[in-house]
Amino acid sequence: MNQLKTVPPPHGAVSPVAEKKRDTLTHILCKRFIKNKLAVIGLVFLLAVISSAILAPIIAPFAPEQQDLLKRLSPPGQEHLLGTDKFGRDLFSRLLYGAQISLLVGFASVLGSITIGTAVGAAAGYFGGFLDSVLMRIVDIILSIPSIFLLITLVTIFKPGVDKLIIIFALLGWTTTARLVRGEYLSLRTREFVLASKTIGTRSSRIIFSHILPNAMGPIIVTATLNIGGVILAESALSYLGLGIQPPTASWGNMLQDAQNYTILLTAWWYPLFPGLLILLTVLSFNFVGDGLRDALDPKAEK
Repeated sequence: MNQLKTVPPPHGAVSPVAEKKRDTLTHILCKRFIKNKLAVIGLVFLLAVISSAILAPIIAPFAPEQQDLLKRLSPPGQEHLLGTDKFGRDLFSRLLYGAQISLLVGFASVLGSITIGTAVGAAAGYFGGFLDSVLMRIVDIILSIPSIFLLITLVTIFKPGVDKLIIIFALLGWTTTARLVRGEYLSLRTREFVLASKTIGTRSSRIIFSHILPNAMGPIIVTATLNIGGVILAESALSYLGLGIQPPTASWGNMLQDAQNYTILLTAWWYPLFPGLLILLTVLSFNFVGDGLRDALDPKAEK
């Protein structure tokens, strides 16, 4: 009787069994995430904000710096959907362009801090010993300095700007990620697949980034999502204090800074309301999505 031979898939192709497992895992993760209704609502809101920021040149009815002094502090209406500011600039247009700045600072700085923190934590957790002690003492020193004072000092020394804010946030925000990644690597470096890779002579760099890192990505993704909201809030606070993005460039923080006059708060409620509401909802949405990802990526969660 002729035996049926299993034909291996072409080089680079994924076998049907592996494809089915991958689809099943993706389905399980999506199912867990969808169970968290707040996370789904937050994701939908964030997608709307990100899409609006990208399409701002098309959606915005006015240029963000366009002034009309005859329509200063006009209430929301047909021409100006969300009203105007004290210079007669359209608030809706400035909110759209301000979203570009706030999201850019949030995503770029967190990408930088996650990259630095992952590299430091991976080196400390994998190699251990003297290198681990030195790197973790550096982390302890940075964490012992009040972050708000260090942040204000650095921003005051260097003139505020989008690029400088991204660099400063990235250099100050990597320590928590480094500790988290170090803990993951300390746990994973003793697993069988790592010991087997060492036995066959695999390079340490390949083990760190190709074997261990994919297994530690869950906590890193969750941390990154939560940190984006924190950075957006910090940028808004600095801009509100006049130390962040400088006018006439629109950002949610400096829009609040323009509206802090007591008279404006009483007579033009829409001026501080909409940027403040956007900051609140965006930060909350990132936190909700982070919670949803944490539940979805938790291996102990029910399928």
